Amino acid sequence: MAPFVYNRGYAMLTTFRRVSLLALASVLLACATRGATPTSAPSTESPMKTPSVLDSSAEQYVKLVLAVGQHDADYVDAYYGPEAWAKEAEAAKLPLPVIGERTAALVKQVEAVPVPGDALVAMRRRFLLTQLSALGARVRMLSGETLKFDEESQALYAARDPGHTEAEFEAVLAELERLVPSQGSLSERVERFRKDFVIPVEKLDAVFRAAIEESRRRTLKHVALPAHETFTLEYVNNKPWGGYNWFKGSAKSVIQINTDLPLFIMRAIDLAAHEGYPGHHVYNALLEQHLVHERGWVEFSVYPLFSPMSLIAEGSANHGIELAFPDAEAYLRDVLFPLAGLDPKRAADYVRMEELTEKLSYVVNEVARRYLDGTMSREEGRDWLVRYGLLSPERATQRMAFIDHNRSYVINYNLGRDMVKQYVERKAGSGASHERRWEVFRELLSSPALPADLR
Repeated sequence: MAPFVYNRGYAMLTTFRRVSLLALASVLLACATRGATPTSAPSTESPMKTPSVLDSSAEQYVKLVLAVGQHDADYVDAYYGPEAWAKEAEAAKLPLPVIGERTAALVKQVEAVPVPGDALVAMRRRFLLTQLSALGARVRMLSGETLKFDEESQALYAARDPGHTEAEFEAVLAELERLVPSQGSLSERVERFRKDFVIPVEKLDAVFRAAIEESRRRTLKHVALPAHETFTLEYVNNKPWGGYNWFKGSAKSVIQINTDLPLFIMRAIDLAAHEGYPGHHVYNALLEQHLVHERGWVEFSVYPLFSPMSLIAEGSANHGIELAFPDAEAYLRDVLFPLAGLDPKRAADYVRMEELTEKLSYVVNEVARRYLDGTMSREEGRDWLVRYGLLSPERATQRMAFIDHNRSYVINYNLGRDMVKQYVERKAGSGASHERRWEVFRELLSSPALPADLR
């Protein structure tokens, strides 16, 4: 049966999202122009695609994910499996109690399957059990159950942030005080400093196009992707996020950049790598190629957003920035600063600022924890983001909107990044080459890995 490309953003384009496009740039970078760049054509033979006792359970799992999607517009982030299954879910509109009962029954069914001797197939069994556990938790939440922040992150993403104190953040703020001595609060001084590094609107597309092309070029040196992989770039507004990748199947994505607020030059590198290469676009394309097409594991044709998959997805996408751009300062100074009309001589100070403020990323987790647990008001959370996270009031408001919408999902970005980085460095070995770290990273993105596999 031909694959049906479903995506919550695509399917509800005219009703739910109604994006306002400031510009639309189609970036169809044909791999035929890659020359010696490593690529791989879609597999025509599937020697590994053998029947498994898990196949029936996998199909039931996909159908349950689609059923939850009828109650939660954000749940199914992408689906490119059989069209009939999506239509069946829409027609049936199973009640949440029924979905919960079927999920519990399916867990028992998968648990009854002996742990396979093949390591990858054993990972598949564990993947299904872990994803089903998260699905059951999401059903309970949609039914009215309220979980504490840590309980929720454990239930949905199989991980929890150990917590951070004001003292940790104060130490970073002290370093920043020395970097930007002046009058006014530190957040005001940092914001004034950063304004010198905003990408001019008229140069936004050129800068992002260059960053994406470079991140793609660097990734393709280490990762073989299908010859037909491609993406479309869009600029949107009125979103709680900064960037988004909508995977459409067949190694195709729509990458959206939110332009509600001015974009700093570092964001070009961050979003190019995170949403594209070697981030979400690459992760989804590799899962599709190696697990769906080559092995016939249909459970990877659907991506439930509120699930342990997201810690791997967001964590690898954020670590991928560092992996693809270990020389970020030089690339900014020599390429993106001139392209944006910024002063290259100030690149070093700017990068130092970004490195320090990145150490404050866990401020968001603490705000989300306290706010969602009811020990901090929305206004207090916003003030915390300004004081400890050094966000402008406008960006703090946007971040609170993200927390309102996605709750404990925030742990996937920083905790996920740190877990993926530690895993790659540990498995690559002490003193490993850059190529070896890429190899471990590529293997991770091509497997049914879960947060437990990173520990």
